[in-house]
Amino acid sequence: MPPIEVAANVHRIEHAYVNVYLVSDDDGRVLIVDTGLPGAWPHIGRALRELGRTPDDVAAVVLTHAHFDHTGNAARLVDRLGVPVWLHPDDARIAAHPYRYAHENVRALYPVRYPAGARILAAMMRAGAWKVPGVHGLKPVVPDAVLPVPGSPRVVFSPGHTDGHCALHLPDRDVLITGDALVTLDPYTGVRGPQIVAGAATADSAEALRSLDALASTGARTVLPGHGDPWLHGIGAAVEKARETGAH
Repeated sequence: MPPIEVAANVHRIEHAYVNVYLVSDDDGRVLIVDTGLPGAWPHIGRALRELGRTPDDVAAVVLTHAHFDHTGNAARLVDRLGVPVWLHPDDARIAAHPYRYAHENVRALYPVRYPAGARILAAMMRAGAWKVPGVHGLKPVVPDAVLPVPGSPRVVFSPGHTDGHCALHLPDRDVLITGDALVTLDPYTGVRGPQIVAGAATADSAEALRSLDALASTGARTVLPGHGDPWLHGIGAAVEKARETGAH
């Protein structure tokens, strides 16, 4: 699908139920937040062209976390463009080995219990979920720091889904990019609405629920998740619904 502007100079690309965000600054530089699955590669290029940008305008990549559906094009962006990739150090091991990550529950049971999730996972496989390369040479993300990248996002440390998960707050745009700390579509269950991701892919659901406090503290109006549609009714309301839903 074409890029959709979801906030001022923030565009969403959705492919195979995974979101990629392009954040632009006044100088025309672009930050890519999460890189989707390998199948999203041509869509990222097309989005840049539609926005009047070129690959040379991509200044950096920030990964909210290192699961394979968010790092699918990170190594390619490093190889082709030489851009720096930022990630919390606690997720560096997963970035290097995309299929070695902690999760609470047995994944094989989810397609049986949640047929809607099975369709989503099948789409992700077709988009290259099985062939994501590792990425190395990362720049470390520090909690609460303001990153020197387009949009000047502030890092909101929000572990639980992974040990090093970080959301990104863009206060001047009233936007919070939550990654998978809070989603509006769970790929494993197919359930929609604000929630944390199921234990099939979450390392520690109890910690993920506690991290919702850090997200709520931003007070952001627009919430941009790693999976699912934007939530436009404030992070406070989203967190409340996520707590009501709990863990799967």
